[in-house]
Amino acid sequence: MAGDLVIRNGRVIDPASGIDRVADVVIEGGRIAGLDVGAPVGAKVVDASGAIVTPGLIDLHTHVYWGGTSLGVAPDAYALRSATTMLVDAGSAGPGNYRGFAEYVIAPAFTRILAYLHISFAGIYAFSDRIMVGESHDMRLMAAREAAAVAREHADTVVGIKVRVGAHASGPSGIAPLDVALDAADELGLPLMVHIDEPPPSYGEVVSRLRPGDVLTHCFRPYPNAPVDGKGHVRPEILEARERGVVFDIAHGKGSFSWKSARAALGQGFRPNVISSDVHILNIDGPAYDNLHVMTKFMALGWTLPEVVEAASAAPARALGLPDLGHLRKGALGDVSVFREVEGAVELEDVLGETVPFDRRLTSVGIAVGGEWRAA
Repeated sequence: MAGDLVIRNGRVIDPASGIDRVADVVIEGGRIAGLDVGAPVGAKVVDASGAIVTPGLIDLHTHVYWGGTSLGVAPDAYALRSATTMLVDAGSAGPGNYRGFAEYVIAPAFTRILAYLHISFAGIYAFSDRIMVGESHDMRLMAAREAAAVAREHADTVVGIKVRVGAHASGPSGIAPLDVALDAADELGLPLMVHIDEPPPSYGEVVSRLRPGDVLTHCFRPYPNAPVDGKGHVRPEILEARERGVVFDIAHGKGSFSWKSARAALGQGFRPNVISSDVHILNIDGPAYDNLHVMTKFMALGWTLPEVVEAASAAPARALGLPDLGHLRKGALGDVSVFREVEGAVELEDVLGETVPFDRRLTSVGIAVGGEWRAA
């Protein structure tokens, strides 16, 4: 994809560059040419008057192996709905089925797709409203050699290793799958993304093993295994991990975001690095919906619009080591998100059913990927 495009008259918010003003974003040959510069002859023009224009949003935790797994959603439809130009799949596929994901979903998609490769041979294979079997229960499926081989074969799309641990995901295997995944990630020189659910193992045990650049996903999950103790204090192992350079990712999902945890952690100054959705078939119709909806929840928690944009663009770009994304400086990839801030009452629900009223929400207008435009 390499298009010429001008997105005119929008409120351009680029936190990485300190920009928040009305401007024209000009893309030439698939890359950012600048703001308010001359437009290429014949460029497509999109009128963004009254809308917000940002660097392409990156959803760091999604499940988009549509048709190949029971939890996957269609990537392009979701990308347009959420004004997201890059989707990062969080372990839907493992080394046993990643080739199909790469060829039949990632390659033909309009939006960019990268992936954390699951350490489980079959990825997340039993996930529905009736069948739910944690893939990490069986240590025979922990496929370190195979994961290393497939990650090397698909180095253009595999950005890390994924593992899920907790009472639901790993059951009798406990924390052992994490050890296998860490070994594979270390061998490959890649970061790890770790899912936690209910204990055992505990949040503290898991986060204490993570290295700088590893991602702890579902960081504001509810009790049990919340980021805060019974007195509402952020657990010391979490603070130590933050100092060590561990990345904390929201990944709202169906069971992994509570208002209580968020208020307690934020009240003590502990902020997540990344806002992501963990969208899949069981939460796309609520309570997560999409990442614009999750960003709206953080606005309801007191974050400014530039702060939520940063956490869904520049921050995930840093976590992925992608210097050409997450900003609108000259030469960056021509990925741009356009959405609106719509006034009107909305009830924002967490995974426990607690609702918070808010007076506005974010809704998609469209996206440009490499300068190619598609409207929502």
